[in-house]
This record gives sequence, structure tokens and C-alpha cells, in this order.
Amino acid sequence: MSSIVTTEGILHYEVDGRGKAVVLLHGWLSSWGLWRNTMLTLSNERRYRIYALDFWGFGDSAKKSVQSFNVTSYASMVEQFMDKMGIDQAPIIGHSMGGTVSMKLALDCPSRVQKVAVVGSPLAGNSLNVFLKLGSFRIIANLIWRAPSALLLGLKVFSPILAQDGQEVYEILKRDFSQTTVEAFLRSIGSLWRTDLRPSLRQIGVDVLGIYGSGDNIVNPNQAEVLKDNVTRAQIKMMTRSGHFPMLDEPELFHNTILAFLAE
Repeated sequence: MSSIVTTEGILHYEVDGRGKAVVLLHGWLSSWGLWRNTMLTLSNERRYRIYALDFWGFGDSAKKSVQSFNVTSYASMVEQFMDKMGIDQAPIIGHSMGGTVSMKLALDCPSRVQKVAVVGSPLAGNSLNVFLKLGSFRIIANLIWRAPSALLLGLKVFSPILAQDGQEVYEILKRDFSQTTVEAFLRSIGSLWRTDLRPSLRQIGVDVLGIYGSGDNIVNPNQAEVLKDNVTRAQIKMMTRSGHFPMLDEPELFHNTILAFLAE
């Protein structure tokens, strides 16, 4: 387990491979662990050194500074990480909230981002499922924290809707839910809901890959069209057999798509 000290405390990350740096960012209520198979696949190419980060408030990163649990702060967190690791510029790959942060970083610090891949990511927060939006209300978040078994039961029931291998998704979310806090839970999803990158997207001058599952019921797949219509150098891969987790639903196609994009 590796970590660095940032302005908001410990930032945990995992690393694998040798070669060109690639940064992976996880989604809401998740952690670096979602990227395990992707890290193995990319590092096996022997061309990439893969860094998978835990956002503040999630996984094994710091959870004390509640003001840092938002999209803008997370973009700053990635920049701090790159500074500490001596990474001048790198491709950034983000799932769900992680993709939104990747695009925010490309807007705020364009010189640090070589290219971006977003996976099931909201560019406009209103594309989130209504049940995720409810998590940004403190009364709802507090209720969930008082009855975690009810949330876990709900995740178990609905996990087959989230991905083809519902049990795998359930185990991932169960593990990662146990590592977060109520403040990280409600503040990060509230920030994601309030984020709307559409007015700024035309400023992005790097290549952007959007991977979306046509069966995604967490983030509306129409975000692929938003990306295509507003980013000049955007390409879209719609995965017809995937939901919100294409890396789990169609791993071979997903990883081949990522590798081709990195090699361009």
C-alpha cells in the first residue's frame, strides 16, 4: 500500500507496471479496487506504469477534511499527486465521478492532461439517477448511515441491474461502502449533482474517449451525445451489453478500447 501526504491528508494509491504514466480515477462510493483487472491488463503491455488513486473520503485516503469532498477539490488532488510523483503530463482515465473529475482537470490544468477517457461519466449532474441525487440530502444520508444493513440489502437486490455479474458489483460496493463516511457520501454526490461542464467543454483541446454502456441506469447514456456534440476531438464507444460498469460487463472489449486509445 502506497501513499503521499497532500494538503488534505493522506492520499492512498496503488501502482503497477513500467513505462508511461497513466492515472486511473474511481467513481462515487468506490475505490481504486475497481481497477484491479484494468491495471493488470495495462501493465502486461509493459509500456505503462499505472497509478490508481483513492479520492479523499474513500478507500484508504484521508477522510477528515469535509470541504475537500467535491469535484473541484478532487481535480486539485490529482494535480497534487502528479506533482509529488514527478508526472508532468499523463492520460487520465476516470469511471463515473472519476471521469467528471478527469474532465475538470483537463479544463483547470490542461497542460497536465495528455488525453482523457471517461467511462459512464456525467458531464451534467442532472443525468444522475434520481436515487443517487437523494443521497446528497443530509436527512437521507444520515438515515442510510443509521441503517447500513438496509443499504447493503438494497445493493444486493439491485446489483444485477447495475452489471451482468451482480454479485461481483455487490462485493465491490459492500467493501468500499464500509471505507467511506457519511460526509464523503453526501458531499461528493451533492457536488457531482451540481456540476455542469457543458458550458466549458468546447475549451478542451485534447483527445477524449467516452465509453458508455447502453444499459446504464446510474448515469444516462445520453452523456455520450453531450460529449460528442461539445468536444471537438471526442470519440465514442457505446457498449451495447454493458451497464454502468463496462470494465466488468465486457472486459475484453473495454480493455482493447482503452489500449487502442492510449496507443493513438
